[in-house]
Amino acid sequence: MKNSFLLLLIFFPFINYAQDDIQKVKSTISKSEIEGHIYFLASDELKGRQTGSPENKIAAQYLANMLRSYGVKPVKESKNYFQKVTLNTTSQFERAELKIGKFSTSKIITINKANTSFSGPFVFVNYGLKEDYININVKDKIVIAYSGTKENSNPRFAFSKIQEKTDIAKEKGAIGIIEVNSINNRIWSQLDHRFNGEKMNVSEEDTPNNFTYLWVNDEKEEISKFFTDKNEVNGSINIQGIKKGKVVSQNVVGMVEGTDPKLKDEYVIYSAHYDHVGIGKAVNNDSIYNGARDNAVGTVTVLSAAENIAKYPTKRSALFILFTGEEKGLLGSKWYVEHPMIPLHKIVYCFNSDNGGYNDTSIATIVGLERTTASEDIKKAATPFGLKAIDDPAPEQGLFDRSDNVHFAAKGIPAPTFSMGFTAFDEEITKYYHQVTDNPDTLDYEYLLKFFQSYVLACRNIANNPKTPFWVKGDKYYDAGIKLYNKK
Repeated sequence: MKNSFLLLLIFFPFINYAQDDIQKVKSTISKSEIEGHIYFLASDELKGRQTGSPENKIAAQYLANMLRSYGVKPVKESKNYFQKVTLNTTSQFERAELKIGKFSTSKIITINKANTSFSGPFVFVNYGLKEDYININVKDKIVIAYSGTKENSNPRFAFSKIQEKTDIAKEKGAIGIIEVNSINNRIWSQLDHRFNGEKMNVSEEDTPNNFTYLWVNDEKEEISKFFTDKNEVNGSINIQGIKKGKVVSQNVVGMVEGTDPKLKDEYVIYSAHYDHVGIGKAVNNDSIYNGARDNAVGTVTVLSAAENIAKYPTKRSALFILFTGEEKGLLGSKWYVEHPMIPLHKIVYCFNSDNGGYNDTSIATIVGLERTTASEDIKKAATPFGLKAIDDPAPEQGLFDRSDNVHFAAKGIPAPTFSMGFTAFDEEITKYYHQVTDNPDTLDYEYLLKFFQSYVLACRNIANNPKTPFWVKGDKYYDAGIKLYNKK
């Protein structure tokens, strides 16, 4: 009995503190406020929040005003909550055609966007891997290859092989690659919208690239017939009307100083991207890709954290960053880590929120959950609201390295991504992901209330934990963290 009483005395303050934080979270987050933010950000009037568009700027101003209304302060050097992001733009082509014999197609995706005019030999190199070039001369020729590998032709996987195939082809003297796909129209339409639209990169990286890289959709597999008894045929490719330009967009940044005299020198970033893919190909007379799941939900998750922490500051300082340009290649976060407004070695954690969809309302999926020492803080935050925090169910998709968190991770900052509950990339995900159907009225707001509460409580747990979070030993970013924080 005496021992039990002593244990109660020891743990009672911690239990009481945890309950206090739960009440603080509940007091600042409401379903109606969540709905209001999402319905505005994902409204038709914002036209899909395309990076650099007037509507994207309206969204940024809205977010800055919300931070201001909560009492979140601008970082000193910005004064107005904005970090200017200068980007180079490359337009969509006006005309594109591939011809081989009597076959021709305009179902072309430009991976490397450049005007191209070529007439001459096309050389078939199977999958375009190193072993496929043995005894084949491709110097000053364009090679034709199947996308992906023999084992995996999934478009996501195939995209991950582009750099490797480019390096091999250049080494062998080729001047371009045409990858042949056989993809259904719905998936091809998604790829077309993503890659053939206006392309952007940060202005400091604008280096000329004359290497041609195209994807062609050949559903009837007609192209391969030309190479049944030979590996070289003549053909032509013509892509015209691509134009270069510049655009200025903005990250939205605010901060709340921590309350602990020592820990306030450590910052936790709460981040999400607020841009989406804009206007595209019409489906059922709807051409606006509203992006409710991707990523109005994540954006408002961070707003909820900002409102809560501004009212009830945590021991560590908080930095709220809403990124532009994620859909254009993680550009806003890339810009930020190269132009940090707070020195990176003072950032001890980046808690990102990004979403593609959900298919399980009993969970929150945290991509990278077990890769940092803050995993228990995140798991414990989900339970009071009836959710379970799980790790990435599809590591083969490489999701950790496909959101804004990766730029912070690469610098050494522990950086998982908090996402709505999904257990697989099934039809429930793909029917909304980068589709015109991703509208605010298709969301389950009862679930979102629990999801938001879990995120904000996790924020508080991480920011108040006396122990500084770090990578789990053995993680591929562990050594970068050792270097950044000068750990022994």
